[in-house]
Amino acid sequence: MKTIIAACSQNLSGSCASVQTALRTLLRAPWPSQRDVCSWLQLLSVLQWVLSFLLLGTVSLLLLIYLVFTSFWPISALYLAWIIFDWDTPEKGGRRLPCLRRWPVWRHFRDYFPVKLVKTHDLSPRHNYIIGSHPHGILCVGAFCNFITGSTGFGEMFPGIRPYLTTLAGNFRLPLFREYLMSGGLCPVTRRAIGYLLSHNGTGNAVAIVIGGAAESLSCQPGVTTLILKNRKGFVRMALQHGAHLVPSFSFGENDLFRQVVFEEGSWMRSIQRSFQKMMGFAPCVFYGRGLTSVHSRGFLPYARPITTVVGEPVVVPRIGNPSREVVDRYHEMYIHSLLKLFNEHKTKYGLSETDELHIL
Repeated sequence: MKTIIAACSQNLSGSCASVQTALRTLLRAPWPSQRDVCSWLQLLSVLQWVLSFLLLGTVSLLLLIYLVFTSFWPISALYLAWIIFDWDTPEKGGRRLPCLRRWPVWRHFRDYFPVKLVKTHDLSPRHNYIIGSHPHGILCVGAFCNFITGSTGFGEMFPGIRPYLTTLAGNFRLPLFREYLMSGGLCPVTRRAIGYLLSHNGTGNAVAIVIGGAAESLSCQPGVTTLILKNRKGFVRMALQHGAHLVPSFSFGENDLFRQVVFEEGSWMRSIQRSFQKMMGFAPCVFYGRGLTSVHSRGFLPYARPITTVVGEPVVVPRIGNPSREVVDRYHEMYIHSLLKLFNEHKTKYGLSETDELHIL
């Protein structure tokens, strides 16, 4: 009996010693630093944004279709009824939620790159504006961060101005994704939606349009400063019809976030991209960024490269209900001149050399 008790006591002593050793080792182990925690929060904030834009609409649609064939089919039926009832809301200013624009996650999103907004001139709240956003890049990170989130201080820099950002109208037909977009202040890039914001919503509205669109995204690659703008004049005509001043903006560093496989003009892959763009409104780009585990792995997350969005000098536009082609061309040239001035004055400050030029096609 004494032998058994002694053996048990020895085992218990050994167990306690092992636990104490493990606790001492754990306490001596280095805890994640504040910098490490911030880095992970920044990475996760970008991950949720990328997944939302790439998957939220498609996954929600597939889920609702699946629920139709289950006992939960009333959920799909009710949401379908809601979309039919709410069909025109995106075309009428959407449903902005200021709390979502102030969501703390956007500060981590901003700091991942980081993204910075630079103001060069005041914008009066007594007028409406169309802001031309250049370049398109792959996912328009600079435009989203500056005009949709409040993380870069747009509201403080331009008091009294309500920013909106336009995107493909088809995005507002996808369940749940449409709610996500509208809550931030996105609206369809249609004449009706833009016209509503410029004529039925008072003054102090700034509608940002990524003018190059899908065609420009096909040529997006680091070091390339080519814009699709020469024949894009619809935004100028709308500005004249509503008396909205034209404001150029340029996001330096936007094209450095991803690496894209660019197919030569005339190749069969380029032809497929062009055809898909005409049918669907967007171009299927073959691109890659960094992975989730390390900066050296490949994945779909953007690289951490600084983006600086400079908002330039407004081009004062009169209100002309039915502007002639000559008038549209004149203000289009004035806009291009203002954009080139902005680019040349700031390019050396934000990563480009004095010899870099902005090519407009």
